[in-house]
Amino acid sequence: MVKEKRNVKMLVTIGRGGTGKTSFVALMAKHFIEIGESPLLLVDADPDQNLGEMIGVDLKEVGKKTISELLVETFLEQGGTTIGVAPTERIENRIWSYGMFEGDYFDFIALGTKWVEGCYCLPNAALKGALESLTKNYKYVLIDSPAGLEHLNRRITSKVDDIFDVLDPSKKSFDHVERAHRIAKEVKIDFKNFYLVGGFRFSEGLENRAESSLKHKFLGKIAFDEAVEEHVLAGKSLLELPSDSPAYVSVKKIMKNAGYVKS
Repeated sequence: MVKEKRNVKMLVTIGRGGTGKTSFVALMAKHFIEIGESPLLLVDADPDQNLGEMIGVDLKEVGKKTISELLVETFLEQGGTTIGVAPTERIENRIWSYGMFEGDYFDFIALGTKWVEGCYCLPNAALKGALESLTKNYKYVLIDSPAGLEHLNRRITSKVDDIFDVLDPSKKSFDHVERAHRIAKEVKIDFKNFYLVGGFRFSEGLENRAESSLKHKFLGKIAFDEAVEEHVLAGKSLLELPSDSPAYVSVKKIMKNAGYVKS
């Protein structure tokens, strides 16, 4: 992809497991691609690492590694010296060469889970610096995040445009919203909007309750879609869903409510 500076927007999606968080990120990417809002950088920051499958990318199959694996190789298995070349430069070059899948409309990286015990100060600083440089090349960065936000300020960024919290119909999910919003403030993440999105199991009757009790804007509900389940079971990319897919249509409406429409 062409490497030029852009006014990048960073969108982070969080939520408890099973809410449809990762499929939402994939369908959000499909929406941006179809309205010509690319290039995109998709970041899988969830230890479950499901985003690649949802967008049809198997890093191992294409000969790429997660950033965590590259960090271990660069700073531990290869001696860990930082003399001569700054850590951020070393890991950035390796991410470009060995960790990033480059596609026609999006690039993809995954943080992975292979972290070592002890202080993460050096690798975290290197990774954060590298990603801050990488993200300047894109129009949007879409991050599939774990349930919480604690890691963002440490590993990725402290500046976010929009946070989408995907809900399921449970007290734990509602409690999660309050906790995530509090943590975002505590770790000093600078965000513009904190939005609520109903997962595919979320009852439409709960929309008003969610918005009134949680005090955040409710953008809409992701529609249940058998085609999504069929694609996931078959290992097919959700980017290949037809444009009239109920789930995709609902995500387009959600993004419209968030202000992301074709100009």
